[in-house]
Amino acid sequence: DLKDMAQLLLRTRGPRAIFAGHRLLLHLDFGHADKIRVFYGGSGAELEKFKPVLGGSKLSYTVRPGRHCHESVFYVEGLAFPDRTFEGLVSLHVTLLESPEKGLLESPIFTDSVVFRVAPWIMTPNTQQPLEVFVCRWVLGAPALPAAGSAPRSRFSRFSPSVDDNEGFVAAVGALAERAQCPLTVCPVPQNRQDRWIQDEVEFGYVQAPHKTFPVVFDSPRDRGLKDFPVRSILGPDFGYVARQAPEGASSLDSFGNLEVSPPVTVRGKEYPLGRILIGSSFPRVGGRRMATAVRDFLLAQKVQAPVELFSDWLHVGHVDEFLSFVPAPDRKGFRLLLASPSACYQLLREKQEEGYGEAAMFQAGLDRVPKPTINEILANEELRKFNDYAQ
Repeated sequence: DLKDMAQLLLRTRGPRAIFAGHRLLLHLDFGHADKIRVFYGGSGAELEKFKPVLGGSKLSYTVRPGRHCHESVFYVEGLAFPDRTFEGLVSLHVTLLESPEKGLLESPIFTDSVVFRVAPWIMTPNTQQPLEVFVCRWVLGAPALPAAGSAPRSRFSRFSPSVDDNEGFVAAVGALAERAQCPLTVCPVPQNRQDRWIQDEVEFGYVQAPHKTFPVVFDSPRDRGLKDFPVRSILGPDFGYVARQAPEGASSLDSFGNLEVSPPVTVRGKEYPLGRILIGSSFPRVGGRRMATAVRDFLLAQKVQAPVELFSDWLHVGHVDEFLSFVPAPDRKGFRLLLASPSACYQLLREKQEEGYGEAAMFQAGLDRVPKPTINEILANEELRKFNDYAQ
């Protein structure tokens, strides 16, 4: 764990006798006491000697420089990501105190400070090469929950089947993962509790400091059957975890199918080397759904991927991944944006109608308890057409 932490190096050079009448104090501000922990093992390097000396209720620590050692190495651990009330900056101070005669207060002579920034959580675009694939197994006849609608490489790819029995789907994904030489983890029914929508439950990202990079899973506030899966099966010694809740109550827009990120882009001359986060939201009007405030505040506070809110509330489920996706491309920017278009769909349906397929019914396979209108009926529905024109 020490290798995961940032180092703080304190150099104390000068006459050793000065510490007979002075004290060296390492301290942090009260408001940051729950944001970091600082560990120190003394002049030795034995792991068992390391202990937390700052953080929590410990606001200061007296440093005792060794007789023959002029450098003390401390290890700093971040405990909280940047958020609405925390910009991610933490200051540590060292103060030289003069020890006067007995009964008098110590007086500071000199203070030096250093600022640490907690590494932000960073999303990876699905145009990156996958390292690991997760998929949920679905059992025929089991009660289903309703659908909620790098590092240099992407840490995970996620697939969310939408049929009642997905053994064939799991096998097909396994074959693709094998071709890609990518390990496959199948989440069984006892773990997913009949919740197949892993895409909606978690988002994979990472944190990166100059000395260390490791993945961090972001757990959504939707909290259905998969709610315990990230903590029980993903969180580990080299895999972080972060979550945000929706005290106002989670809506469909709080599922992480409603959270995507673009590849690296340049917008009006401004570079976004890590891409931009895309969140589905309502059109600016009263009464529309929006992603939970706590989640939006968290994403904005990371700063490095400047989120953009897109109008997705025209959809019943309302997830941004239902109408856009990025795919790799060999030229230009290195990717393409695939965008689902209501008007393009209407054009396709009119073409099929002209070819004589007007009585073909939609949604015949895989969707029970859903109306199955014909192409003619869809094109004759004026109210539906007007709404789709508005959405377009």
